[in-house]
Amino acid sequence: MNRYDYVIVGSGIAGLYTALQAREHGSVLIVTKGRIDDCNTKYAQGGIAAAIGRHDSPELHFRDTIAVGNGLCNEEAVRILVEEGPDRIADLVNLGVPFDTLDGEVALTTEAAHSVPRILHAGGDATGEHIEVTLSNRVRAARIPVLEQCLAAEVMIENGRVRGIKTLDCWTGSADELECRFLVLATGGAGQLYRFNTNSEIATGDGVALAFKAGADIMDMEFYQFHPTALYLPGVTPFLVSEAVRGEGGVLRNMHGHRFMPDYAPEGDLAPRDVVARSMVYEMKKTGSDRVFLDATHLPAHVITTRFPQIYRFCLDHGLDITRAQIPVAPAAHYMMGGVKTDVWGETSIAGLFAAGETACTGVHGANRLASNSMLEVVVFSKRILEKTTAKTETKGAATGRGAELRRAISRRRARRTVPAPSLSALQRLLWDKVGIIRDKDGLAEAADILFAWQQRLPPPADRPSYELSNLVLTARLVTEAALLREESRGAHFRSDFPDRSPKWLRHIVFTSKAPLSFKEEGDTKGVR
Repeated sequence: MNRYDYVIVGSGIAGLYTALQAREHGSVLIVTKGRIDDCNTKYAQGGIAAAIGRHDSPELHFRDTIAVGNGLCNEEAVRILVEEGPDRIADLVNLGVPFDTLDGEVALTTEAAHSVPRILHAGGDATGEHIEVTLSNRVRAARIPVLEQCLAAEVMIENGRVRGIKTLDCWTGSADELECRFLVLATGGAGQLYRFNTNSEIATGDGVALAFKAGADIMDMEFYQFHPTALYLPGVTPFLVSEAVRGEGGVLRNMHGHRFMPDYAPEGDLAPRDVVARSMVYEMKKTGSDRVFLDATHLPAHVITTRFPQIYRFCLDHGLDITRAQIPVAPAAHYMMGGVKTDVWGETSIAGLFAAGETACTGVHGANRLASNSMLEVVVFSKRILEKTTAKTETKGAATGRGAELRRAISRRRARRTVPAPSLSALQRLLWDKVGIIRDKDGLAEAADILFAWQQRLPPPADRPSYELSNLVLTARLVTEAALLREESRGAHFRSDFPDRSPKWLRHIVFTSKAPLSFKEEGDTKGVR
């Protein structure tokens, strides 16, 4: 069978949850370039935010989300998130997700920039893994077909509407076409853009690249969130140390033992992630160190071992007992706030093409994601995709959020004659050094030129590694060009040459692969090409 009602690309929580909802309304196929359990979801430690506590409310959750988004959240989308969130939590409970409880109630904890405890967790710091395992077991039990080791190579469009996808079998190299009424991109983020990241190796920007080449709009790519606390040990792959450790009372100290975050932000260790990550960079430069330390040794040992069993065991396996010793940490790329632009029903600018999860830009996160809102966004808007495809709904177009839009075609550049050979390691070093936590015009322009040259020189992809590198180079260009255009600092995007936030940039940068648009908005910023 090569025709389905729903083809879903990706097997993380977005893909699995959407598939479980869709199976009641038609034929479903999940396509994944690895195995069903190869995804970022299982690495999510902190949890999922929802206003279900006695002293919480959707309005309070709304205000916290808007505050962190730095003026660029889509308020309609945030309202939907916080108001529909509790019902989606009930869905997960009904599916069997074993959220932790205390005295018979779901246990809630605090993370940075949340005004009250509202983070649900499962297995302490194993929330993502528990949700992923629960949903994948449900998919297997429902006999939803999963095409593993199969890469989505191209979105097929016919008469302005999605027709299906072209695929590549990662084992045999054979090509195929799959037709569908609705195509859902749920491929995750693009953490492999960066040398230091907390993501799975599958996070190579596939959904953004597929959608952009198909002609869909891509929005907010300059806003890439760096998690402040990734384990930093020589020879050890960066390992996420949940923000919840600070929520439970852990504090950051420099190499001299000084607790430095109160020097940078009134919220101290619970400041928004972008503030903490930049503060850590400044502190490391000040002290001449490549790391700082997360100190949880003052907490009772049983709290650490039961609340953070994965972190405790991982560190212990590498010779570090975090009940007695401070954790060496440094920032690492973590979450892509931008992505494929969707409306509040998950649909892109191409009819029948939807995006969910980190691949999508619903407008919820704005310039900076509120901790643990991402998994809630997945289930809320994945549910709405099914509501859109199974009933007539009134839509208002794709999300624009607060502020206007600046719509651009990706810049044409002159390829440099001398550039390093394109490779994954070279790309990751380039993005980390030039398009990382702190940016400036010269570094961004250099990166943009190199990426353009690489894109011109890469041969047509023929296997999974070459497709992934091609997708990463394209995604990197979108991130870099957006960061170069935005001449201000806002949320997760920080320019040392434009360190202040500017009201002129209360707008979204939207890229399209279609012909450049001719209009210029009133008050447009100088230097926009």
